[in-house]
Amino acid sequence: MPAPSALLRSLFDAAIAAAQPALCLPPHLPPPPKGRTIVIGAGKASAAMARSLEDHWPGPLEGLVITRYGYAVPCERIEIVEAAHPVPDTAGQQATQRIRDMVRGLTADDLVIALISGGGSSLLVAPGEGLTLADKQAVNTALLECGASISEMNCVRRHLSQVKGGRLAAACHPAPVWTLLISDVPGDDPVNIASGPTVADPSTCADALAIVERYRIPVPAAVRALLENGQGESVKPGDPRLAGCTTRTITAPQMALEAAAAVARAAGVTPYILGDSLEGEARDLGKAMAGIARQVVQHGQPFARPCVLLSGGETTVTLRGTGRGGRNVEFLLSLAVALDGLPGVYALAGDTDGVDGAEDIAGAIATPDTLARAWALGIHPRHSLDNNDGHGFFQALGDSVVTGPTLTNVNDFRAILIEG
Repeated sequence: MPAPSALLRSLFDAAIAAAQPALCLPPHLPPPPKGRTIVIGAGKASAAMARSLEDHWPGPLEGLVITRYGYAVPCERIEIVEAAHPVPDTAGQQATQRIRDMVRGLTADDLVIALISGGGSSLLVAPGEGLTLADKQAVNTALLECGASISEMNCVRRHLSQVKGGRLAAACHPAPVWTLLISDVPGDDPVNIASGPTVADPSTCADALAIVERYRIPVPAAVRALLENGQGESVKPGDPRLAGCTTRTITAPQMALEAAAAVARAAGVTPYILGDSLEGEARDLGKAMAGIARQVVQHGQPFARPCVLLSGGETTVTLRGTGRGGRNVEFLLSLAVALDGLPGVYALAGDTDGVDGAEDIAGAIATPDTLARAWALGIHPRHSLDNNDGHGFFQALGDSVVTGPTLTNVNDFRAILIEG
């Protein structure tokens, strides 16, 4: 078996490689239309999706997609615009307006191909009626800090936008819309991927307002008014403007986990996929996973060693401290604290887009001597956890995992390796 840290990194790399648009997108392309083909999209993987589309499309193409700063890929016919994530900026707003202008006046003979991936909620920004970009930025920041799940966050976002929740597809009518999705959300529900700009939304303004109340989110007065008066309502199932829409998920967290599992088997380690959609507070999941790992080590239950426990999904972090954050490193630090140096247990947690939280760091690796090395540097592991400073903790140890822009996004990846 390879060295534990090297094996864990190879599993992570395999998960990312399996989700590359160049591999996943070509089998899902529609037939060319009689008229024009317009390409639109947003997300961290959308530029790479556009490149793959250009490489395999048999006819003329034009369009624009928005991706995160640093995630652009050179394209010849599709314009790539970079904007901010996870909090939207003016570049994203201006590019979104250009997309809206681009799909006006289309006919039933035209075709719109929408390339949607994780991160699109921030990149595709058109504030709802009466709202400003500053309003959207304030709400986004509050949502990221309050501990809401991704589905709850995106429910609120869908009702504060002129493009999310099916509105972008409705704007393309009567042209059919062929949406290609890379899922980064637990459950792979298209309405939650980039807040569903091209799919119908069954949730309501009342649902969004209930989430705001549940987490005591301080929203601007204009935001509350839009939710209370119902004018932020999204496009609902059965809307005739979406009758010509087709949606295909081209890759998702489960596929990435299966790719990692294959690498583990080849290395002589039995993989167990515990779930592709695990949610909850990152630190709570870390503690629970530590309990499972301890049971394996001490009692050989529920799995025999050597094994690797794989999982995906998207945890949340309720910010209490002033640290650098990152839900994957918060999970990992909580896991390490709970394991307390248990011999033979190693772990990697990272975001497959290469960005955990707001840092250009994908995640980190924990080893049995993680806590001892931290103490030797004068770093208190539990204090770092309480301060939401996972990135500061693991970077000080030299255990951060940095991938650079991966050009895809199938959510979080977690691997716990238990030696034989």
